[in-house]
Formats: sequence, C-alpha cells, structure tokens
Amino acid sequence: MSIVPAPQPDGPLFAEVDMGGDASAPTVRATVVQASTIFYDTPATLDKAERLLAEAAGYGSQLVVFPEAFIGGYPRGSNFGVTIGNRTAKGKEDFRKYHASAIDVPGPEIERLAAMAGKYKVYLVMGVIERDGYTLYCTVVFFDSQGRFLGKHRKIMPTALERIIWGFGDGSTIPVFETPIGKIGAAICWESKMPLLRTAMYAKGIEIYCAPTADSRDVWQASMTHIALEGGCFVLSANQFCRRKDYPPPPEYLFSGTEDELNPDSVVCAGGSVIISPSGAILAGPNYDGEALISADLDMGEIARAKFDFDVVGHYSRPEVLSLIVRDHPAKPVTFTSASEKAEDAHKLL
Repeated sequence: MSIVPAPQPDGPLFAEVDMGGDASAPTVRATVVQASTIFYDTPATLDKAERLLAEAAGYGSQLVVFPEAFIGGYPRGSNFGVTIGNRTAKGKEDFRKYHASAIDVPGPEIERLAAMAGKYKVYLVMGVIERDGYTLYCTVVFFDSQGRFLGKHRKIMPTALERIIWGFGDGSTIPVFETPIGKIGAAICWESKMPLLRTAMYAKGIEIYCAPTADSRDVWQASMTHIALEGGCFVLSANQFCRRKDYPPPPEYLFSGTEDELNPDSVVCAGGSVIISPSGAILAGPNYDGEALISADLDMGEIARAKFDFDVVGHYSRPEVLSLIVRDHPAKPVTFTSASEKAEDAHKLL
C-alpha cells in the first residue's frame, strides 16, 4: 500500500496510513521516505530531511530510511563532460560543484543528522555523498534513536557512469548493527544484485535490509521481493521521486541526450519505494505517484517463520561445498611504516 501526498497545503507534509501489525508479536514501525534532494543546496536538503523526519516521527515511526544520495544528490542524467580520452571544462566545473555539495563523515552535517535522530527518537538510515579529500563515495550513514552515529556503508560497486564520480568502498564498511529494534544494514541500489555481498550481510544476521536506490523500474520490485525471501528479512527500499524542475535548469545542469524532451514537470525518477516482509508480502508501496512517506508495522516474528522455511547461511547452507571469504579490513593505497612503529612502541609501553 502506498501513501500519497496530503492535499491541503497547511496540513502535514505527507499523508500517512496506519498499516497495523500483529499485536501478539514485537513490531517496529518503519518508514521509507520518497522525496527529492534540493540539488546543489545541502543546507536546504538537510532542512527538508528534518521536516520529513519530524513528520514520520509524528506517526510513531521508529526507523526512517532515506533514498540513495539524498544528501549531496544523485546526478541523474549528467555525464560530467566525459568521453573516452577527454573531460570538458564544464564537466570539471560540474564536479567541483558536486564535490562542494558532498559532506565529510564525520563532519558538521553528520552531527546535525545525529541530533535529528536523537530529537525525534528514531533510528535513521540516510543516503549521502561522502567527501574524503577529493574522492567522493556513495554512502549510507546510520544513527540510533539516542542521537549517536553508528557507522557507515560505502557503496562497493558504483554502476556504469557512477564510476567516473564515485570511489569504491571496501570490505571494512559492510556493517550490520545490532539494535533494540533489530539488526540493521544496507546495500545501495545495484549492490543488491551482488549475491556475495548479500550473503555476507546474511551471515551477519541482517533482519532489516535497507535498500536505498535510484532504480524506479518495475523490475526492481522483483529484486526486492527475492531478497526478502532469500534473506528471511524485511526489505525497505527508498527511492527519490524527482521532476526535471528539482534539478537546476539548463544550461547549468543538462540531462544528456534527453534534455530537449523534458519540461519542468517531467518525471525523471518515478520512485517505486516499497516495504516487503520476509515472506515476500508487500506491506507498503510501491508508490509511483509523487513524494510520500511510506510506512508499515514490521512483525518481527515473521523472521523466525521465514527462516523455518529457508535459512541461507544456516540450515540451508552447505559450507563443505560452497563457502565465502570476506576481506573486511580497510584497503588503503598508502601505509606509512612510521605510524606502525609508533603504534608498536605505544603498545610496548602498556
């Protein structure tokens, strides 16, 4: 079931529906946010995020998941002036502005997001563009309901032209956090199509699989349902809903190859945010109608019932035949021996 925007301008930002859970089992009220970034304006996007978070918390949500690259923006349609063997001056300037819109992790924007989570007493999963020096990463950051930053996941495999603007995450940021409302982790967009990454997350016991995405195609729903069934977990997929007017106008920002076909109200990302149970049942969504809050009560007892059928890293595994090794240490391009020697000396003094 999807939730559509409230019609009255002076009422709540979005309409909300009580999905109702099984009172005999623990439940978690979860919300996925379907809304657009304010492109090239990170402070305004943070303000919008807080309004949406307050709205969700007002309906009793305990967990709120935002889309991929909500803070910093998903540069849909842009090619950053790249062709093989050449990068244009405008493309370089586009990257400079995109880099300026990204955030440091940790940094002041992370502090503000943490304060939001604590203020509204929610677990917050937020898609951001992370700036690490002059390399950008598509990242998800996690916060608990006490306002503490739990950690991050960097997208390990950007898709297609994303690879010209985003770096690659490594095995050190594939967390699953054990919280009072369940074990929470995330894979970003087409990472969810990587069987070995999913298996690593299943092995960490993920119960609430957050899937921020930029994919609004119908076929994405099949992937989300499959993961819920395969992992015996809840899947919460959050996507942006964007019109052309949500991006800067031409010639500042161009949708390569399609700009002439678009008008300000043209939909350039149709959403499709959804919440799916471990049994494969759709609890809320998919919504293709506009910006929305999409919520459901998660009956956590569904996990055990699903795992009785199929536990991919438990009773349905064959480790003597098939196994997986995950290299989960940070992959650093440069290591300074003096730092290692100082660490060893400090250890000897203890």
